Amino acid sequence: MRSKIHKATVTEANINYIGSITIDKDLIIKAGFWPGEKVLVVDNTNGARLETYVIVGAKGSGTICMNGAAALLIKTGDEIIIMGFELTNKLIKAKNVLVDKNNKFVRFL
Repeated sequence: MRSKIHKATVTEANINYIGSITIDKDLIIKAGFWPGEKVLVVDNTNGARLETYVIVGAKGSGTICMNGAAALLIKTGDEIIIMGFELTNKLIKAKNVLVDKNNKFVRFL
């Protein structure tokens, strides 16, 4: 694991959008995610797990939006963990970002 956003709250679930997860730009930068990066999303509320890709949301908005079919598994209000991975033969110091209920940065874990 290279980076993680821990205990994020889903602010929107948009079934009519074509795939992905929209994440506040501030959180993308803090966690070190890349636009278009494949991520694993784990739902702490219902146990669902899925892979999707990152879309940049408005900076400072707190947006965490599940898009497309993923919105059928992960709903508005669910608590999730978003993880990005990297294949390398070097040691990785993961960035673990803890957020509050409004998806604002609290601290690095």
